[in-house]
Amino acid sequence: MSHDDADRTVTTTAQTAVTPEEEVARICAELIRIDSSNYGDGSGPGERKAAEYVMEQLDAVGLEGTLLESEPGRATVVVRLEGEDSSRPGLAVHGHLDVVPANAADWQVDPFAAEERDGCIWGRGAVDMKDMDAMILANIRHFARTGTKPARDTTFVFFADEEAGGTYGSHWLVDHHPHWFDGVTEAISEVGGYSVTVPTPGGQQRAYLLQTAEKGIAWLRLRAHGRAGHGSVPNDENAIVRLAAAIGRIAAHEWPREYIASVRELLDTLGSLTGLSSTDDDLEPLLATLGGAQGFVRGTLRDTANVTMLESGYKHNVIPQTATAAVDCRFLPGHEDALMATIRELAGEHVEVEVVHRDVAIEAPFSGDLVESMKQALLREDPEAVVLPYCLSGGTDNKALGRLGISGYGFAPLRLPADLDFAPMFHGIDERVPTASLRFGARVLGDFLRSC
Repeated sequence: MSHDDADRTVTTTAQTAVTPEEEVARICAELIRIDSSNYGDGSGPGERKAAEYVMEQLDAVGLEGTLLESEPGRATVVVRLEGEDSSRPGLAVHGHLDVVPANAADWQVDPFAAEERDGCIWGRGAVDMKDMDAMILANIRHFARTGTKPARDTTFVFFADEEAGGTYGSHWLVDHHPHWFDGVTEAISEVGGYSVTVPTPGGQQRAYLLQTAEKGIAWLRLRAHGRAGHGSVPNDENAIVRLAAAIGRIAAHEWPREYIASVRELLDTLGSLTGLSSTDDDLEPLLATLGGAQGFVRGTLRDTANVTMLESGYKHNVIPQTATAAVDCRFLPGHEDALMATIRELAGEHVEVEVVHRDVAIEAPFSGDLVESMKQALLREDPEAVVLPYCLSGGTDNKALGRLGISGYGFAPLRLPADLDFAPMFHGIDERVPTASLRFGARVLGDFLRSC
């Protein structure tokens, strides 16, 4: 075969290959149909079947992925693609394969059927985050089929266990197989790059929220001690009463506001777009313009502590010796020590505070070549939009990669209908993603990977 014939063959193959936007919805639906619920106690089905599906999709286009198990069934998949310029620092692009549980009785549809309705794919993981997994996988497959390379060496990871803190996923991989991230300096993952539509004096403005920071996590257990006794006898050392008092003090505590750089820039730019005040004493109208996304932003204005579970007692007429409560604390960068000291003070002398799980707060700049590449990839598809930074009140696997000095961003690009209340679907009921948004995201992600 002549060189000209070979060139024509490659060109023809590239032109006829299935594009990412043509198969991203299929991949997303097939992933949703694999129940990979993570209950946080080891009782779920695990990620193995979802990981095997990813391996099959890679194998079908001639790529050799690596499946790693931290424990039986807790599976992570890694594949690395050589870039056009291997002399540049590497990039990590990652998603997670587990999902939070779903109670089918609460949903309009079977949460694991991936039913298509009203232009959306419905199901657990449609938003968090099998949509992004599908965008990543569709683009990897396209690179392999067409011989295209990403701009730089890129490590793609599909993690286990993100929904329970990454102990069996990202943190395990960083601890036991850090070589996968040799040369990597930056990463992208979930909960950023999606659009909100805000009102302006002249009409409406679509804005994409690019995640540049995450609050830290402190999952705590309060354990109150007291004197056990008969339920008919007065008891001034009742563990439940002591715990309730501690909970009341924590709930009533007014955490001071502090605006980190990403939050301040988001609020100031929103104020300019909408004509509304971004000052501390008149912030509510501005936050309301973000619709469902205001919850994520509201959670980043201060540290938070929410009681999520209670446990005590074993019989109606027995005063128990102990009582426990679970508290989910989230802290801004640099606030961990102050938050823990405040919680211990509020808990009081009869209530001990145990750290069940902790992870760091992270913050990356809303500037530089990578950020510019993300912004331009979005704006090439949606030229009239604006791109804004924001801090995530929750957390992602970027926290684990941060231990290796990798700067992490949230960039799962989705152009969303103005009337879709998207952000509350994270861990919510009737989770769904528009198929048009998936196709948009697949195009933007591919553009970004080729140009970053």
